[in-house]
Order: sequence, then structure tokens, then C-alpha cells
Amino acid sequence: MKTSTTPNPLKRNLLTTLVLFVFSLTLTVAQTETEVATEEGQTITVTINNVKNNTGQVMLALHTKDTWMKSLGVQNINTVIENNSVSITFKNVQPGTYSIMALHDVNTNNRMDFENGMPQESYGMSNNPLSYGPPQFSEAKFEVTNEDLEFNIRF
Repeated sequence: MKTSTTPNPLKRNLLTTLVLFVFSLTLTVAQTETEVATEEGQTITVTINNVKNNTGQVMLALHTKDTWMKSLGVQNINTVIENNSVSITFKNVQPGTYSIMALHDVNTNNRMDFENGMPQESYGMSNNPLSYGPPQFSEAKFEVTNEDLEFNIRF
């Protein structure tokens, strides 16, 4: 008696369907876990009360050590100024070490203006360090853990 080694097409289709179902279910669970993790991040509220005037915008960037003074932050917000003050919130911030840089971009050219190497626009950082020279990540850094944070930055 000969046995056939050719798989039954019905069994093959059922197996393929089952594998695809399990794979799509795995992707759905992974996506849901990612969305939950994103929603569980902390908020960081930043207030600046000493903006010189209401001209232009204030640019704020949330940085890691890798992005500090090199590029855009991991989150970036540009906001209008009202009554010489701004308040913004970075949302869904995951645990880690960060710093915040803020710039009063008076002429809305999306960058800090310099004259003879000196900044011509007001700026500030988290922890409000007093520094002469380029700002240092180590002076402005803070830890995000499991609590929301608030900062008052001074220009």
C-alpha cells in the first residue's frame, strides 16, 4: 500500500490561515503594548515668566545627552508669547535623563542669532544654571521617573 506524501490542500490552507492569524494577533498585542507604554509616559510642564516682550516665539526642546547641542530634541515645541510669559507641556516622556533648552526667537527664524559670537536672543535651560560659555548638559540634566515634573526656566 502506497501512502501519499502530498499534503492535503485543505489541511495546508487551514495551517496557513492559522499561522497568519497567530502572527497578526502577535502584531496587534505588540502594537497595543507600545501604545500603552506611550500613554504611560510622564508630563513635563515648563513655565517661563520673564520673556522680554511678546514679539516672536519661544522655542523649547527636550533633549537627551545624545541630542544636546547637536540637533533637534526628542520633543520640540514652538509657542506664542502672551503677557511676557509661556507655559508648555511635554507629554508621554519616558523614564530617563533629559534637559530642556528654551530660546526667545524674536525674529522667528527658528534659530539663535549671534553677533561676534555672543547670543543676541534670550535663552535658558532646566535647572537655570549660571554659566559663562556654552551650556553644559550636566548642569541642566534631570531624571524622569514615575512622576510628572514642573520647571520654571528663567531667561
